[in-house]
Amino acid sequence: MKRILLGLLIRLNFLFPDKLFLQIRYYLEMGKHLDLKNPQTMNEKLQWLKLYNRKPEYTTMVDKILVKEYVANIIGEEYIVPLIGVWNSPEEIDFDSLPNQFVLKTNHSGGNTGVIIVKDKSKIDRKAIKEKLQSSMKSDIYATYREWPYKNVVRKVFAEAYLGDDLADYKFYCYNGYADAVMICVDRQVGDPKFYFFDKEWNLKRYNQRGKDAPIDFTLPKPEGVDKMFELASILSNDIPYARVDFYNINGKIYFGEITFFPASGFDKNRLPESDLLFGKMIKCNLI
Repeated sequence: MKRILLGLLIRLNFLFPDKLFLQIRYYLEMGKHLDLKNPQTMNEKLQWLKLYNRKPEYTTMVDKILVKEYVANIIGEEYIVPLIGVWNSPEEIDFDSLPNQFVLKTNHSGGNTGVIIVKDKSKIDRKAIKEKLQSSMKSDIYATYREWPYKNVVRKVFAEAYLGDDLADYKFYCYNGYADAVMICVDRQVGDPKFYFFDKEWNLKRYNQRGKDAPIDFTLPKPEGVDKMFELASILSNDIPYARVDFYNINGKIYFGEITFFPASGFDKNRLPESDLLFGKMIKCNLI
């Protein structure tokens, strides 16, 4: 029944103001009422931030094209994945002008939706690629999750440089310019993603369901340049109550990935309850 109601809510999302929509969706997703007057957990505070922390520059920061220049102006062009081409729609993509290897993305989508990795251009199905990207162009993170920074993103398709196979993804949890921990995503491209948290001293932190079940002596190799990534994440998240800043690291060469304001859109069930409270305490909201 909850799944049916959730489907109806999303379908009729235009009937609901943001606050009511989030209150209903939170109850259907999480099975409890959303406390906006005195939010305590990270999930609750992310919903609060959706409603009351609305800086215009956030729209630039979630636009995967515009954010490249934004970040380059702060930390330097050397950390930016090279942009190859930008188009208003999938139909405009000039495949003949692209190199043999590249990555196609939509600039407004979340997660891996709207991402196509091309390792050999001679083997691609151009029609299928265009259809997938066209489907992504229709997705609406604002309408379905009320992540307001996406509301005014002008939707485009772009190509950027291919960085390699099975890249580890480093996601830094930042609070007002303080990068506290990094979540490492491995094996994502082979369909079996694993997520582990480490602090600045490279101690495993059992913040999520998968992390808590890791062997007592479990670790991952500390990557070259991780201290620099912590530093850069802190700089990029300055004066933001919460931001997740993502990087790739290829043998010490660091590339900016994206900035995310609402991981799992504030409906994260994989995070342990005690971690949800711990992260929530670190997010400072000027409650109204």
